[in-house]
Amino acid sequence: MIRKCKNLIIGAGISGLTFASESKDCLIVEKEAEVGGYCRTIRRGGFVWDYAGHFFHFKTEKYREKFIESVPADEFVDRVKKTYIYYGDRLIDYPFQTNIHELDKEEFIDCLYDLFNKEEKDVYDNFLDMLYGKFGRSITEKFLKPYNEKLYAVDLTKLDKDAMGRFFPYADIKAIIANMKEHKNSSYNNTFLYPKRGAELIIDILKRDVDPERVLLNTTVSGIDLEAHRAVLSNGDVVEYENLVNTAPFNKFLSLTTDGGYREFAEKLTYNKVLVFNLGFNKKSTYDTQHWLYFPDKSFNFYRVGFYDNILGGDRLSMYVEIGYPKGARVSAEDVGRQLELTLENLKRAGITDDSFELVDHMSILMDPAYVHIDTENDRTVREIMKELEGKGVFSVGRYGAWTYCSMEDCMIEAGELAAALESGK
Repeated sequence: MIRKCKNLIIGAGISGLTFASESKDCLIVEKEAEVGGYCRTIRRGGFVWDYAGHFFHFKTEKYREKFIESVPADEFVDRVKKTYIYYGDRLIDYPFQTNIHELDKEEFIDCLYDLFNKEEKDVYDNFLDMLYGKFGRSITEKFLKPYNEKLYAVDLTKLDKDAMGRFFPYADIKAIIANMKEHKNSSYNNTFLYPKRGAELIIDILKRDVDPERVLLNTTVSGIDLEAHRAVLSNGDVVEYENLVNTAPFNKFLSLTTDGGYREFAEKLTYNKVLVFNLGFNKKSTYDTQHWLYFPDKSFNFYRVGFYDNILGGDRLSMYVEIGYPKGARVSAEDVGRQLELTLENLKRAGITDDSFELVDHMSILMDPAYVHIDTENDRTVREIMKELEGKGVFSVGRYGAWTYCSMEDCMIEAGELAAALESGK
């Protein structure tokens, strides 16, 4: 069967749905049995779990109106962020670099001394080089280096100095010293919103403006002829399109094209995988106010845990746990089982649970990819290829499609602007 459409969209996650909701003639191809991507929600046994921890800010008037003002006020909870670092056997306020005064005296002096004697540079070679240059040895080696190595599962010299963009909590000496006298939570996400029934609320709102007949579920793109503007689907159909909007991981998209050079470059792009455990217990933890915790200590298998019950006001411990893996790691069912056992042991070790806690329900999700690795050379090539593809009617958007580090609202803004531009013919 041959299908024709103006805009063929690969992926029905938050970027693909946003584009489709603002486009008149489109067809979405989605490999899963439902839309939503990583913004799907699981609700069972009284627990509300997302595929991964999602928190919303909606800084733009357009999307605040679309998602906040269009639903009853009680659909969301509004929270002032309470996040900490599990350091040693205590909690330190996040971010580490602006709360070094909470450390023991000797470690505090080390951090302060190295901060004043750091060797800044005009140009940094890589992410790790930037950390040492801006924060000094002690702050870097006590938290920034081990935590980000656990998160990205890669040698930090392989990442660009701006790999995290505006999301990295930079702080100069003046701000760090000022925070010792008066604690200020001034990060980009110091407050957040969370839907009471999970991130699926956002997907449900986006779906309202998308014709379900124009969404092909359980379907993938198996090949793309960029010159002919034709895509072959896994069900045997052929789609002839005017524009192709890709929201799938950029490396996977390139591997579908007829251009061998693109496929070869796709192998050079790296990323991490994240194994997510959603866990539900029989009672509340003594950690009853925190929203999420960071774990730089590599003897803990996870790098971050979050508490859904503290966000939603639940009476039983409900949490997510995140474990980083490198791109090439094979995560088998046996590995998942071992990591679950280790996670439960480490939750007790951190004092989050104890022997009286019963695991009532749980599930695991492997995010593949999770965080893309941005390095200077590859990123330059990615942008060059995207520019070439635009000349062939191909537009790659979203965190994975554009191979970048951005928020969910950033994805929606980018997809919405692209839809408007293509609709107007610009």
